[in-house]
Amino acid sequence: MAALQPDVLGLQEVVYVLQQDRLIGAAGEGRYESIRGWAGRPEYGNAMLLREPLVATDIERLDLGLSRSAIRSRIALPGGGQVAVTVTHLHHLPEDKAERDGQVEQLVAWLADRSATAARPPADGEIVMGDFNADPSEPAYARMGRGGFRSASIEANGREPDVTWPSGLEAPFKDADGEARCLDYIWVQGAIKVDSCGLAFDRPAVGDSGLYPSDHLGLAARLTVA
Repeated sequence: MAALQPDVLGLQEVVYVLQQDRLIGAAGEGRYESIRGWAGRPEYGNAMLLREPLVATDIERLDLGLSRSAIRSRIALPGGGQVAVTVTHLHHLPEDKAERDGQVEQLVAWLADRSATAARPPADGEIVMGDFNADPSEPAYARMGRGGFRSASIEANGREPDVTWPSGLEAPFKDADGEARCLDYIWVQGAIKVDSCGLAFDRPAVGDSGLYPSDHLGLAARLTVA
Protein backbone atom coordinates (compact mmCIF):
# COMPACT_ATOMS: atom_id res chain seq x y z
CA MET A 1 0.00 0.00 0.00
CA ALA A 2 2.83 2.41 0.82
CA ALA A 3 4.36 1.75 -2.61
CA LEU A 4 1.15 2.00 -4.64
CA GLN A 5 -0.56 4.96 -2.93
CA PRO A 6 -3.60 4.69 -5.24
CA ASP A 7 -6.14 7.46 -5.61
CA VAL A 8 -8.94 4.99 -4.84
CA LEU A 9 -8.74 1.55 -3.21
CA GLY A 10 -11.64 -0.89 -2.87
CA LEU A 11 -11.69 -3.35 0.04
CA GLN A 12 -14.03 -6.19 0.92
CA GLU A 13 -14.59 -8.13 4.17
CA VAL A 14 -13.31 -5.27 6.32
CA VAL A 15 -13.99 -5.43 10.08
CA TYR A 16 -14.64 -1.79 11.00
CA VAL A 17 -14.22 -2.17 14.74
CA LEU A 18 -10.66 -3.37 14.09
CA GLN A 19 -10.12 -0.26 11.94
CA GLN A 20 -8.65 -2.44 9.17
CA ASP A 21 -9.41 0.12 6.46
CA ARG A 22 -7.88 2.96 8.52
CA LEU A 23 -4.72 0.94 9.17
CA ILE A 24 -4.30 0.16 5.47
CA GLY A 25 -4.86 3.81 4.59
CA ALA A 26 -2.18 4.87 7.08
CA ALA A 27 0.54 3.02 5.14
CA GLY A 28 2.61 5.55 3.22
CA GLU A 29 2.57 9.31 2.87
CA GLY A 30 -0.96 9.87 1.54
CA ARG A 31 -3.92 10.80 3.74
CA TYR A 32 -7.01 8.68 3.08
CA GLU A 33 -10.69 9.01 3.86
CA SER A 34 -12.59 5.75 4.36
CA ILE A 35 -16.14 5.39 3.00
CA ARG A 36 -17.87 2.31 4.39
CA GLY A 37 -20.78 0.19 3.21
CA TRP A 38 -21.77 -2.53 5.67
CA ALA A 39 -22.82 -5.97 4.45
CA GLY A 40 -24.70 -8.48 6.58
CA ARG A 41 -23.55 -6.92 9.85
CA PRO A 42 -23.13 -3.23 10.71
CA GLU A 43 -19.53 -3.69 11.83
CA TYR A 44 -18.37 -5.48 8.66
CA GLY A 45 -18.43 -5.03 4.89
CA ASN A 46 -16.91 -3.03 2.04
CA ALA A 47 -14.73 0.07 2.24
CA MET A 48 -13.47 2.62 -0.25
CA LEU A 49 -10.25 4.48 0.55
CA LEU A 50 -9.93 7.86 -1.15
CA ARG A 51 -6.67 9.82 -1.16
CA GLU A 52 -6.69 13.55 -0.44
CA PRO A 53 -7.37 15.98 -2.03
CA LEU A 54 -10.10 13.85 -3.65
CA VAL A 55 -13.45 14.03 -1.86
CA ALA A 56 -16.41 11.64 -2.01
CA THR A 57 -19.95 13.00 -2.43
CA ASP A 58 -23.39 11.47 -3.04
CA ILE A 59 -22.49 8.33 -1.10
CA GLU A 60 -25.08 5.56 -1.50
CA ARG A 61 -25.37 1.93 -0.46
CA LEU A 62 -27.21 -0.91 -2.21
CA ASP A 63 -28.26 -4.06 -0.35
CA LEU A 64 -27.75 -7.03 -2.69
CA GLY A 65 -29.16 -9.68 -0.34
CA LEU A 66 -27.34 -12.75 0.95
CA SER A 67 -25.34 -10.45 3.28
CA ARG A 68 -23.77 -8.56 0.38
CA SER A 69 -23.84 -4.91 -0.62
CA ALA A 70 -22.33 -2.22 -2.84
CA ILE A 71 -21.14 1.27 -1.91
CA ARG A 72 -20.99 4.08 -4.52
CA SER A 73 -19.69 7.64 -4.43
CA ARG A 74 -19.02 10.46 -6.89
CA ILE A 75 -15.53 11.94 -7.05
CA ALA A 76 -14.69 15.33 -8.57
CA LEU A 77 -11.39 15.29 -10.45
CA PRO A 78 -8.80 18.07 -10.10
CA GLY A 79 -8.71 18.71 -13.86
CA GLY A 80 -12.49 18.87 -14.13
CA GLY A 81 -15.07 16.17 -14.64
CA GLN A 82 -16.34 13.49 -12.29
CA VAL A 83 -16.27 9.73 -11.92
CA ALA A 84 -18.56 7.47 -9.92
CA VAL A 85 -16.83 4.63 -8.08
CA THR A 86 -18.52 1.50 -6.72
CA VAL A 87 -17.05 -1.23 -4.53
CA THR A 88 -18.90 -4.53 -4.16
CA HIS A 89 -18.59 -8.15 -3.05
CA LEU A 90 -20.89 -10.87 -4.39
CA HIS A 91 -22.18 -14.16 -2.97
CA HIS A 92 -19.41 -16.73 -2.59
CA LEU A 93 -20.68 -20.32 -2.93
CA PRO A 94 -19.28 -21.68 -6.24
CA GLU A 95 -22.49 -23.50 -7.20
CA ASP A 96 -24.74 -20.44 -6.72
CA LYS A 97 -24.18 -18.87 -10.13
CA ALA A 98 -27.81 -17.77 -10.48
CA GLU A 99 -27.64 -15.88 -7.20
CA ARG A 100 -24.56 -13.96 -8.33
CA ASP A 101 -26.18 -13.22 -11.67
CA GLY A 102 -29.19 -11.82 -9.83
CA GLN A 103 -26.95 -9.61 -7.72
CA VAL A 104 -25.24 -8.21 -10.82
CA GLU A 105 -28.66 -7.61 -12.38
CA GLN A 106 -29.59 -5.51 -9.33
CA LEU A 107 -26.25 -3.71 -9.39
CA VAL A 108 -26.33 -2.77 -13.09
CA ALA A 109 -29.93 -1.53 -12.85
CA TRP A 110 -29.10 0.50 -9.74
CA LEU A 111 -26.10 2.15 -11.37
CA ALA A 112 -28.09 3.00 -14.48
CA ASP A 113 -30.81 4.54 -12.31
CA ARG A 114 -28.29 6.56 -10.29
CA SER A 115 -26.84 7.99 -13.51
CA ALA A 116 -30.22 8.75 -15.10
CA THR A 117 -31.87 10.38 -12.09
CA ALA A 118 -28.95 12.30 -10.61
CA ALA A 119 -29.77 15.91 -9.84
CA ARG A 120 -26.41 16.93 -11.26
CA PRO A 121 -25.01 15.98 -14.70
CA PRO A 122 -24.04 12.30 -15.10
CA ALA A 123 -20.48 11.36 -14.21
CA ASP A 124 -18.00 11.17 -17.06
CA GLY A 125 -17.30 7.55 -16.20
CA GLU A 126 -18.21 4.70 -13.87
CA ILE A 127 -15.72 2.41 -12.12
CA VAL A 128 -16.91 -0.79 -10.43
CA MET A 129 -14.45 -2.98 -8.55
CA GLY A 130 -14.48 -5.86 -6.15
CA ASP A 131 -14.67 -9.56 -5.49
CA PHE A 132 -17.37 -10.92 -7.80
CA ASN A 133 -16.73 -14.56 -6.80
CA ALA A 134 -17.47 -15.35 -10.46
CA ASP A 135 -15.00 -16.52 -13.08
CA PRO A 136 -15.23 -15.20 -16.68
CA SER A 137 -17.41 -18.15 -17.76
CA GLU A 138 -20.26 -17.23 -15.39
CA PRO A 139 -23.49 -15.38 -16.29
CA ALA A 140 -22.66 -12.65 -13.76
CA TYR A 141 -19.48 -11.77 -15.67
CA ALA A 142 -21.33 -11.70 -19.01
CA ARG A 143 -24.07 -9.49 -17.53
CA MET A 144 -21.53 -6.79 -16.62
CA GLY A 145 -20.50 -6.68 -20.27
CA ARG A 146 -24.10 -6.48 -21.45
CA GLY A 147 -24.57 -3.62 -19.00
CA GLY A 148 -21.99 -1.59 -20.89
CA PHE A 149 -19.01 -2.24 -18.60
CA ARG A 150 -15.53 -3.08 -19.87
CA SER A 151 -12.97 -5.13 -17.98
CA ALA A 152 -9.86 -3.08 -17.28
CA SER A 153 -7.67 -6.17 -17.56
CA ILE A 154 -9.18 -7.15 -20.93
CA GLU A 155 -8.75 -3.61 -22.23
CA ALA A 156 -5.13 -3.36 -21.07
CA ASN A 157 -3.91 -6.92 -21.60
CA GLY A 158 -6.43 -8.68 -23.83
CA ARG A 159 -7.24 -11.19 -21.08
CA GLU A 160 -8.16 -11.59 -17.43
CA PRO A 161 -5.56 -12.84 -14.93
CA ASP A 162 -5.45 -16.63 -14.70
CA VAL A 163 -5.90 -16.54 -10.92
CA THR A 164 -6.87 -13.92 -8.34
CA TRP A 165 -7.93 -16.50 -5.73
CA PRO A 166 -6.39 -18.11 -3.75
CA SER A 167 -3.31 -16.01 -3.17
CA GLY A 168 -1.11 -18.56 -1.42
CA LEU A 169 -2.11 -17.49 2.08
CA GLU A 170 -1.78 -20.28 4.62
CA ALA A 171 -4.03 -19.94 7.68
CA PRO A 172 -6.04 -22.32 9.92
CA PHE A 173 -9.47 -21.11 8.74
CA LYS A 174 -8.71 -20.03 5.17
CA ASP A 175 -11.43 -20.42 2.54
CA ALA A 176 -10.62 -23.42 0.34
CA ASP A 177 -14.01 -23.79 -1.41
CA GLY A 178 -13.45 -24.21 -5.15
CA GLU A 179 -10.71 -24.31 -7.77
CA ALA A 180 -8.13 -21.57 -8.29
CA ARG A 181 -9.55 -18.99 -10.70
CA CYS A 182 -10.06 -15.33 -11.53
CA LEU A 183 -12.77 -13.80 -9.30
CA ASP A 184 -11.80 -10.13 -8.97
CA TYR A 185 -12.29 -7.33 -11.48
CA ILE A 186 -12.08 -3.63 -12.20
CA TRP A 187 -14.86 -2.59 -14.60
CA VAL A 188 -15.10 0.77 -16.38
CA GLN A 189 -17.77 2.55 -18.38
CA GLY A 190 -17.94 5.87 -20.20
CA ALA A 191 -15.05 8.23 -21.01
CA ILE A 192 -12.37 6.19 -19.25
CA LYS A 193 -9.22 4.90 -20.94
CA VAL A 194 -7.35 2.02 -19.30
CA ASP A 195 -3.62 2.70 -19.47
CA SER A 196 -2.55 -0.40 -17.53
CA CYS A 197 -3.93 -3.13 -15.29
CA GLY A 198 -2.19 -5.89 -13.39
CA LEU A 199 -1.94 -7.86 -10.17
CA ALA A 200 -1.07 -6.20 -6.87
CA PHE A 201 -0.61 -7.38 -3.28
CA ASP A 202 0.65 -10.57 -4.90
CA ARG A 203 3.90 -11.20 -3.02
CA PRO A 204 4.34 -13.01 0.30
CA ALA A 205 6.07 -11.53 3.30
CA VAL A 206 9.85 -11.70 3.39
CA GLY A 207 10.76 -14.87 5.26
CA ASP A 208 7.21 -16.33 5.25
CA SER A 209 5.96 -17.74 1.93
CA GLY A 210 2.51 -18.43 3.43
CA LEU A 211 1.80 -14.86 4.58
CA TYR A 212 -0.03 -12.66 2.05
CA PRO A 213 -2.01 -9.42 2.52
CA SER A 214 -5.23 -11.30 1.65
CA ASP A 215 -6.52 -14.66 0.51
CA HIS A 216 -7.21 -12.86 -2.81
CA LEU A 217 -4.68 -11.17 -5.05
CA GLY A 218 -5.42 -7.53 -5.81
CA LEU A 219 -5.77 -5.65 -9.08
CA ALA A 220 -4.32 -2.21 -9.78
CA ALA A 221 -5.27 -0.13 -12.81
CA ARG A 222 -4.11 3.25 -14.09
CA LEU A 223 -7.06 5.05 -15.68
CA THR A 224 -7.36 8.26 -17.69
CA VAL A 225 -10.69 10.12 -17.70
CA ALA A 226 -11.22 11.97 -20.97
